[in-house]
Amino acid sequence: MTPAGDRARLDEQIAHWRLYLRRRRAINGPDVEELEDHLRDQVTALTAAGLDADEAFLVAVKRMGSLDALSREFAREHSERLWKQLVVAPDSASAPSSMAQTEMVVVFAFAALAGVAVKVPTLFGYPMNTNEELHPFYFRNFSLFVLPLLTGYFVWKRGLPQRIWGWLALAFAAAAVFANIYPFPERSDTLTLTALHLPLALWLPVGVAYAGGRWWQTDGRMDFVRFSGELFIYYVLMALGGGLLMAFTMGMFGAIDVDAAWAVFGWLLPCGALGAVLVASWLVEAKQSVIENMAPVLTRVFTPLFTALLVLFLVTMAWTGSPINIEREVLIAFDLLLAVVVGLVLYAASARDPDAPPDFFDRLQLLLIVSALVVDIVALAAIAGRITEYGFTPNRVAALGENLILLVHLTWTAWLYGRFVRGTERFAALERWQTGYLPVYSAWAALVVIVFPLMFGFR
Repeated sequence: MTPAGDRARLDEQIAHWRLYLRRRRAINGPDVEELEDHLRDQVTALTAAGLDADEAFLVAVKRMGSLDALSREFAREHSERLWKQLVVAPDSASAPSSMAQTEMVVVFAFAALAGVAVKVPTLFGYPMNTNEELHPFYFRNFSLFVLPLLTGYFVWKRGLPQRIWGWLALAFAAAAVFANIYPFPERSDTLTLTALHLPLALWLPVGVAYAGGRWWQTDGRMDFVRFSGELFIYYVLMALGGGLLMAFTMGMFGAIDVDAAWAVFGWLLPCGALGAVLVASWLVEAKQSVIENMAPVLTRVFTPLFTALLVLFLVTMAWTGSPINIEREVLIAFDLLLAVVVGLVLYAASARDPDAPPDFFDRLQLLLIVSALVVDIVALAAIAGRITEYGFTPNRVAALGENLILLVHLTWTAWLYGRFVRGTERFAALERWQTGYLPVYSAWAALVVIVFPLMFGFR
C-alpha cells in the first residue's frame, strides 16, 4: 500500500476508535483530542521502528489499555465534570467559543420561529380551538410547524449540500400537500390516522439531516436512534417544567382575580411545546458526552419490567381464555407497547459493545422479543377475525399493516438474537437489521397519509 493509502487507512481506523471513545461517559472533546494525539505519537514511533500502519495502530491501542478501564479512570479523576457539564451556562474561566454562541442563537431563533409558526394560521381565520376542541387544521399539521425547522437546524449544523436539503424540503412540501389537500370531514378516522402517522413519516427526513451524509451507514442510523431516545427524555423533563410553569402562572394570576388561561393555553402551551423540541435537540447535541447513555441505562431498568409484564399478560390470557378486545384505543395501546419493546431493543443495542460475548441481559432481551412476538401474533389473529366478521375499516387496516410490519421486525430480530446468544452470529448483524428496518415504519406511515384517505373515501 502507498504511504497515502497507509495514512488514509490509519485515519479511518482512528476515526472508528475516536467514535467509540466519544461514547464513553466523562470523556469530552478535548480529552479525546489529547488521547488521539498520544495515540498518533505512538503510531508514529512504531512505524518508524518498522511496523506497518495496521500493526502500529493495534499495538498503540493495546498499549493505551482497555477503553472501558480508561473511561472508569477518567470518571474517577474528573467526577466533578459530570455535574458541571450539565449546566448550560459556562463559568467565566471557560467562555464558549464563537461557534457555540452562534449555534445557541440559531437554535433559539428556530425555536422562536416554531412558536410564531403555530400562531400564524390564526391570522388567516384558523383559530386554534373551536368549541373547546383543537381545530382540525392544527391537528393534522402540528408536526409541520416544527419538524421542518428541526431539520433546518441539522442542515445548518452539518453543512449539508444544496442537493440534500433540496430533497428534504421537497419531502416536507409533499407532506404539507397531502396533509391538507384531502377533504376530511370532522372526526373522520382517516383524518386521525393522517395526524398520527405524519410525524412518523417525517421523522425519516429529520434522521437523514441529523446523520449528515452517514444515513446509509449503520453507525449513522444508530446515532440517530440514540438522539431520538435522548430527545424524548429531555423533552419529557422540559414538559414537566413547563407544566409547573403553567400551573404557577394560572395560580399566581388567579390569586389577584386575573384569568391567565388565554395566555397560558393560547400562547405559552402551543409555542412552548413546539419551541421545546428545538431546545431539547440542541441540549442533546451539546451535552451528549454526559447524557448519551441515559436512554440505554433506562433500558436496563425497564427491560425486566416489560418482560415480566408481557409474560404475565400471556399467562393470564391463556389461563382465563379471554380474547383481546379489538377497539381502537386497545389497538393503539398494544401497538405502543410493541413499539416500546422495539425501542428497548434498539437502545440496548446502541450502548452494547458489539464484540462482547452474550450475557444474561441478552437472554432477557431475547425473552422480551419472543414474548412481544407472541403478543403481536395474538393481536394479528384478533384483528384478522374482526375484519372477517365486520369488514374493513381504516383503523383495522392500519392496525393490521402496523402489526404485520412489527411481526417481520420482531421475527427476524428474534432469529438473529437467538443465533447471537448461541454464538453462531455476530451482534453487528442484529445491529444492521435493527437500524436498516427503521425506514419501513416511515414508508408505511407515508402510505397511510397518502393512500388511506383515497382508499376509504375520507371516512
